[in-house]
Amino acid sequence: MGQYVLVALGVVLLVLVLVALAGASRLRTLSHRVGSFQCSARAGSRPQAAWSVGIAQYGAGRIDWWRCWSLAPRPARTWQRDRLAITGRVSLDQAGQPDLVLVRCRYDGTDFELTMSPGAYSGLASWLESAPPGRRDLVV
Repeated sequence: MGQYVLVALGVVLLVLVLVALAGASRLRTLSHRVGSFQCSARAGSRPQAAWSVGIAQYGAGRIDWWRCWSLAPRPARTWQRDRLAITGRVSLDQAGQPDLVLVRCRYDGTDFELTMSPGAYSGLASWLESAPPGRRDLVV
């Protein structure tokens, strides 16, 4: 009976190690892709809403966003450039985080917030402003 407990415990430990390695590999792969940047997200503009830590990546006319702590092979969210707008931004200097910018966004009428580095915000604003003609209202 004791042998079975040890084998079961070994199998559980092996599975946990394999899941941790797969998660670390996924995170490393996502963060080293061209056009990727760290970006946390939360729904709405409610201060009590929880932040989800993630990595965003520019695609052809879209931004894909993956949660950091997930094994999902697909992005958790995808925002098309022609339906995404920045409605405001706030530097978090006074909140004690001088290296972050709070970016308020709207996608298909739904508001959400992102936090990112100032450099990542500059890239996002430039990417939105470089949209095809007729889409000049994307950045406030």
